[in-house]
Amino acid sequence: MEASQSAARALDAYVRYGTGSPERLVARLGFWTWRTREMVDLVEWLRAHNRDLPEEHRVRFVGTDPQLCADSVEAVAAFLLRAAPEQAGRVGALDVLARARPGTLPDPDKALMRRAEEIARLIADHAERPGPGDDAGEALEHARILVRAADLVTRPFEAPAGEDGVLAARDRYMADAVARLVDDDPEARVMVWAHNGHIAKGTYGDQVPALGSKLRERYGDAYYALALLFGKGSFLARRGNDRQRPPARHRIGTGLRSLEARLTHAVPGDHYADFRAAGSPADAAPWLHAPQAQRSFGANVQRFLYRLNTAPLVPAEDYDGIAFVARSTCSHLLSPAED
Repeated sequence: MEASQSAARALDAYVRYGTGSPERLVARLGFWTWRTREMVDLVEWLRAHNRDLPEEHRVRFVGTDPQLCADSVEAVAAFLLRAAPEQAGRVGALDVLARARPGTLPDPDKALMRRAEEIARLIADHAERPGPGDDAGEALEHARILVRAADLVTRPFEAPAGEDGVLAARDRYMADAVARLVDDDPEARVMVWAHNGHIAKGTYGDQVPALGSKLRERYGDAYYALALLFGKGSFLARRGNDRQRPPARHRIGTGLRSLEARLTHAVPGDHYADFRAAGSPADAAPWLHAPQAQRSFGANVQRFLYRLNTAPLVPAEDYDGIAFVARSTCSHLLSPAED
């Protein structure tokens, strides 16, 4: 899931073993978009599914995004305080990684990343000679998350487009997180949940290679890119770039020229279009192989012009299928008391 790789480790423990409070753990996933009653319902459903299953058949919950890693800072500090107290003070330099976002602390010398790498090496050395009850392996995973987070934080946001940019690095790290799951257990099935731009098999924004493009290169047709679109209705988003502003309800119709408008008129109601199937919609509708504009919203939208936000795509090339919801409704944010 496009959520904090750091915080999701604790939520995975809840989904598999029932450890902790789901509301609190969901609230720590790093993005307000997941801090909802619907997300809590999802993880409680996963927990109910897992409860009576043997360990090897339980569903896991894994975050792929290395940014916003307060849990990893805490875990590494706690481990060093126990295992190497003389080194514990070194973690203080990494406190900023609990809240810093990609590109916010540009540094060509990567001093922060080097500090994170030194701490990871220290824990790795300890992991080679663990003592009874030692949790060096878990601490090492958290330390490696901090290295990736420090890399993203210290890259300049204005870096060149393509593979060298901070956004491309983020998608590359998210793809690597998925690949580790797949490669560790080739028989496992993995569902990747992220913004449509990340899921796509090509690029997004200013030609940023998407997470999906990396998975397609690595796994070929074993990677199935499924876009989720909706026709009309409402959604929550913050207005403008102020992260302190509470999310607000936004309404939108189908419009006239968007891909969503064409899908609405082609098949009324909810539907799923599988572009790989024999006799697929892509065979019957040549426009699915032509450039289109899909509406594109994120956690923040322009105050008045959000209805005009679109992104270019060729539907049958960027995705393997589309799940279309005719009418969207807003999610329900958790109250402060719940999180």
